[in-house]
Amino acid sequence: MTTVAGQRSEHGLPGHLVDFVAALRRHGVSVGPGETVDAARVLGALDLIHREHVREGLAAALLRRSGQRQVFDTLFELYFPAALGSGSAEVEVPRVDDVPDGPVDVDALRDILADLLRDGDTEALAELARAVVDALGHSGASGTGVRGAGGQPSWSAYQALRVLSPETLLARILSDLKASGADEDSFSDEVRRREIRDRIAAFRKMVTDEVRRRTAEQRGRDHVAKTAVPKQAEQVEFLSAHAEQLALLRRTVHPLARRLASRLAVRRKHAKRGTLDMRRTLRRSMSTGGVPMRPAYRKRRPGRPELVVLCDVSGSVAGFSHFTLLLVQALREQFSKVRVFAFVERADEVTHLFDPGMGLSGVMQRVLREADLVAFDGHSDYGGSFGTFAENWGDVVTPKTSLLVLGDARTNYRDPNLMVLRRLVGQARHAHWLNPEPRRQWGTGDSAALRYGEVLPMHECRTAGQLADVVEGLLPV
Repeated sequence: MTTVAGQRSEHGLPGHLVDFVAALRRHGVSVGPGETVDAARVLGALDLIHREHVREGLAAALLRRSGQRQVFDTLFELYFPAALGSGSAEVEVPRVDDVPDGPVDVDALRDILADLLRDGDTEALAELARAVVDALGHSGASGTGVRGAGGQPSWSAYQALRVLSPETLLARILSDLKASGADEDSFSDEVRRREIRDRIAAFRKMVTDEVRRRTAEQRGRDHVAKTAVPKQAEQVEFLSAHAEQLALLRRTVHPLARRLASRLAVRRKHAKRGTLDMRRTLRRSMSTGGVPMRPAYRKRRPGRPELVVLCDVSGSVAGFSHFTLLLVQALREQFSKVRVFAFVERADEVTHLFDPGMGLSGVMQRVLREADLVAFDGHSDYGGSFGTFAENWGDVVTPKTSLLVLGDARTNYRDPNLMVLRRLVGQARHAHWLNPEPRRQWGTGDSAALRYGEVLPMHECRTAGQLADVVEGLLPV
């Protein structure tokens, strides 16, 4: 049974809850006064001795969107920690030669860990993680008795997990299970293997959470929260995202598209009137002595424009282009026609790969494999790509077309071909450039962003949140 403990605000539990809500807001979780009041009612209704009940109750009251749970859980561990200091000493860490406060006996500790992983005792594993972090932090992460700077405890999840190496216990645990008479068919063996791997992953997380908790006590919650709290999917920068984050981004495409479509519906509802018809307004004003009491408006003729997308798919920009293209695909019903052209050194049409009936899981790999994009060295050539596009498909850009260019505008010091781009922009109804690089980097090194920005509007789109805001402004009404 675990209680809710932690550093309390000077205003007691209500003040502590307000601090927790403020931390959620700082990390991009929208929490309003109504949700905060609901959370206070949750704390008043639940028994605080049941920490997991408090966690789930606060999550239900404060979270309104998917993708926010990881941020919530990390901050909950900081503001409502499972223990203070070393906590309860229910697990005794073995020492070399049984000397109190001596170096940790790593072999004996691994034996205990293997037994707990085999039995699947979650509470005992959590207690072991707490005891191991405390023991190694006070005696040095290597168990040699060497502390951190100034004689202070040194908390390190990396060092603790390196000493324990729980992954190397998998074969040993499986062997013990077989020796105890467990089923030996291949299916049962695979099930056990996955169960043990899940337990090892859970133990690694327990150690990481414990180190984060002890560090927060030592250095303060705010200091730890700056680096330890993961970013939400919509706040992850495209150019620095790793594979797991990009996969999470791809899962947010359809919810993001639904939100944009609903916002567009509201905009259309409030934009039913057309522009002011001066001639009819003046004619009406003749009956009121020249005072335009009843303005007349032109009848709106809403139409869905055609969309032409030119996207750089080279290097790290490919992640940004892929996500943007998936978003465009999800919003394609807002346009009468969508045509997609990819480029590296030259442009090629890849519209057929983004058809509604096509699977989009490996579409970027297919683009790179099937499209004719490389001429010489495989480095981005914006000028050459614009020239290829204008020569072969220039007629697809018409006064009904919205032109969208995706890329970081880094030309590798090659000719940016501003003249051709200017001609394409002149042919289009609208033209915009989405750039995943920070604005402060535009024009540095081989970036031609500032020069291209003189030809058409360029928007910074480093994250999915920024991209959604830009795309919402560009969608037709």
